[in-house]
Amino acid sequence: MKITFLGHACLLIHLKNSTILVDPFITGNDKAKDQVDISELQPDFILLTHAHQDHILDAETIARQSDATIVSNYEIASHYEAKGLKAHPMNHGGNWEFSFGKLKYVNAIHTSSFPDGSYGGQPGGFVLCADGKQVYIAGDTALCTDMKLIPLQFQLDLAILPIGDNFTMGIDDAVIAADFVDCDRVLGYHYDTFGYIEIDHEQALQAFTKAGKELYLMDIGASLEL
Repeated sequence: MKITFLGHACLLIHLKNSTILVDPFITGNDKAKDQVDISELQPDFILLTHAHQDHILDAETIARQSDATIVSNYEIASHYEAKGLKAHPMNHGGNWEFSFGKLKYVNAIHTSSFPDGSYGGQPGGFVLCADGKQVYIAGDTALCTDMKLIPLQFQLDLAILPIGDNFTMGIDDAVIAADFVDCDRVLGYHYDTFGYIEIDHEQALQAFTKAGKELYLMDIGASLEL
């Protein structure tokens, strides 16, 4: 499994038999739009954690060019099905075996609405089990005790956590979240994209090191192999 960071909360996950794109927000991200050409993205699946613009902006364009299946909550999946796109609806606590492996849709504490203000269902995250690895993609969320349920079923190889604060968990809460999900390897995301979520990188790295954990803060286009 190879995970490539495409800025903000966007990830490209290469598996043996599939490619998964998570929360594509590229053309509206000043830090990513000149580094990532969305016309070159050909995922098999697109995972959307919630309906905010900074997570779905490029989903329709990429889904049309790649014929990808969008996986999200019922409301978001229905939204894209109504546009003639392929979608697989899920809801909290649900599991599904896909061609690439298994996904579980888990709780997230946040809001969720489409850019026009219409209802985007309840936000969530995913636990991805594929290629012998287990990865928690938290989405936009506050720290919550529901995270403690995850290690009762999964032994995570990586936790992908928002660390930008203001709209989501910040650095200190993300350290606690790593304890809750019992995972010492953390990929930080949802930070630095705009002023509200800019972080001190050294402070973040030191906080995780002090807690005995490893934090990855990757440049756009950089990849992590599991």
